[in-house]
Amino acid sequence: MNKAFLLIITGAALWGTIGWYVKNLYSFGFTPMEVVSLRAWTSALMLVIFLFLVSRDKLKLHKTSDLKYFVGTGVLSIVFFNYCLFTAIELSTIPVATALLYTGPAFVTIMSFFIFKEALTKVKLLSLLITLVGTCLVVGILPVNVGSIHIGSILFGLGAGLGYAMYSIFSKFALRKYSSLQITTFTFIVAGISLLPFFPYKEKLHILLNPNVLLYAFGLGFLPTAFAYIIYTYGLQQTEASKASILTTVEPVVATLVGIFVFQEHFSIIQLLGMTCIIGAVILIQIFTAKPHQQLSP
Repeated sequence: MNKAFLLIITGAALWGTIGWYVKNLYSFGFTPMEVVSLRAWTSALMLVIFLFLVSRDKLKLHKTSDLKYFVGTGVLSIVFFNYCLFTAIELSTIPVATALLYTGPAFVTIMSFFIFKEALTKVKLLSLLITLVGTCLVVGILPVNVGSIHIGSILFGLGAGLGYAMYSIFSKFALRKYSSLQITTFTFIVAGISLLPFFPYKEKLHILLNPNVLLYAFGLGFLPTAFAYIIYTYGLQQTEASKASILTTVEPVVATLVGIFVFQEHFSIIQLLGMTCIIGAVILIQIFTAKPHQQLSP
C-alpha cells in the first residue's frame, strides 16, 4: 500500500471514531447541538493554528463577498449535518446513523441534476436505487424483522446525509478560488462563530473545565476532524479523488465496529446488508463518474 492510500485510509478510519467522542460527551449531559459547538470550536482553533504555522497567507479571504460560500458550508451544511448526525446517534445507534449519513452522495446526485444540470446516467440512477434499498434495510422499513427504530433517527439520519451533500454543492463554488484545506478551515470558523450564541455557558462552564470533558472535546476536534482532514488532504494531493472517495468507505465500517464492540449496540445481518448496499452505491458512482466531487470529512 502506498503512502497516499495509507494517509487516506487513516483519515477515514479516524472519522469513523466520531461516535466514541460524541457518546462520551453525552454522558456528561451535553446535548447534540452543544457537541456540534464543541467540535466546531476546537476544530476551527486547530485548523487556524495549523494554517498560521504552515501558510498564514491562506487565512485571508480574496473578497469579503466570498463569505457567502462559507455560510453555506459552515451553517447550512456543517452545523445542520453535525446536529442531525449527533441527534441520530443519540436516538438510535452509531452504525445506523453512519449508514444513513452515507446517503449523502445520492442527495449530491439529485441536487447536481437540478442545480448544475449534471446528467442522470444509468449508473447514477442504479446507485440511487441501491442506496434506497440499502437505506430501507438499515432502518427496517421493509417487511423484514430488524427491530423497531425511532422514526426520528431515520429523519435525522437522512438529514445528516442531506447536510453532507450540501457541503459538496456549496464547496463546488468555493473551489474556484480556494483550496480544500482553506474551505474546511473557513467552514469551521464560520460554523463556530454562528454557534456561539447557542451554548449555555453559565450552566455548562463548570462541566467544560472537567479534564475528561476537555479531553473528549479537543479529541473530537483534533483526531477525527482537524488531523483526519489534514492527512486526508495530503493523501488526496497524491492520488485521484475518485480513488480517495472509495477508500473513505472504511469510515462507516470503523464506526460500526466502534458501535458494536465499544458500546454493545445492536446491528443485525439485514442492517449490515443495507449498509453494504449504501457503501457499494458510493463506490459504484465513484468508479463510473468521470468528474470527481469534493469529499467531505464528517
